[in-house]
Amino acid sequence: MRGVGSLGPMDGRLVDSYGRVHTDLRISVTDRCNFRCTYCMSAEGMTWLSREEVLSFEETERIAALMVRRLGVRSIRLTGGEPLVRAHVEVLVGRLAALGVDLAMTTNGSMLAQQAHALAAAGLSRINVSLDSLRPDRFEELTRRDELEAVLEGIDAAIGAGFHPVKVNCVVMAGVNDDEVVDLARFGRERGVEVRFIEFMPLDADGAWQPDAVVSQAEIVARIESAFGPLVPMARAHEPAERFGYADGGGPHGVGVGVIASVTRPFCASCDRVRLSADGGLRNCLFAEGEADLRGPMRAGATDDELIAIITGNVAVKGPGHAIGAVHFIRPRKSMSQIGG
Repeated sequence: MRGVGSLGPMDGRLVDSYGRVHTDLRISVTDRCNFRCTYCMSAEGMTWLSREEVLSFEETERIAALMVRRLGVRSIRLTGGEPLVRAHVEVLVGRLAALGVDLAMTTNGSMLAQQAHALAAAGLSRINVSLDSLRPDRFEELTRRDELEAVLEGIDAAIGAGFHPVKVNCVVMAGVNDDEVVDLARFGRERGVEVRFIEFMPLDADGAWQPDAVVSQAEIVARIESAFGPLVPMARAHEPAERFGYADGGGPHGVGVGVIASVTRPFCASCDRVRLSADGGLRNCLFAEGEADLRGPMRAGATDDELIAIITGNVAVKGPGHAIGAVHFIRPRKSMSQIGG
């Protein structure tokens, strides 16, 4: 009998040597972004992929279809960079939606007001909007762009287009925006969106991350409870966020909150995600030191079975976890915008 780390192309699932089954694919459609968030990108000097280096919609669809139809992937999330700067991204949404998966997108929201209805019509199931501050001056300082109103309009447009629930992602950084945890939770309750607070991870392009910049899940929950009363833990499967309901029902819209505690409470043991970067690199972990090239073999004429062998081989050697905080931890050479969220 073969071990779980040696599954062949026809086994119908992606399993690593630790027995984790991978059913969630994150696809970065571009490394470009119209923001320059401090925890993600440098203010200047970013080197972008050329058009020829980026996977075409047809290439992306081929890889996704193989992973859905033959390897058991059930959910896909489109990321960037900023996915909405990719021209005609709704066309790709339509192609991937036709695969019958749960299809989501993470966006900074600045272009969402113009595209929300088209994305919904194309078959996008869910949407997450990044929002790290409700204060115009601080928002501009964090993103290096004066676009807060555009993002808020995008959130409203997503609600109006019928996405439910709309989720808002907030990276919480000590001494930067952690004093807005309660304000953002209140925004979610009043707007009817689920706010997900994310612990600051060492993926900033400038390499300035330090452990003392992390605001823990325990502290985030305590601050919210101090303002709105007890939070009730909700059942959790393989999703990255630990979700909580409000004991009082979540205000007029009945929403809860989530916390992605990648640093203080890592969930690597249940991770079911792999990532496809915009240039065709397959990463079995957000913090992987390397990736498997799919673009090169595909453009050289690789068969479906050959591509599947590369994919399964990459997942088979996935490590036990990211090891943030351990002495042997190595930061990825790529920043978040280059990997895809």
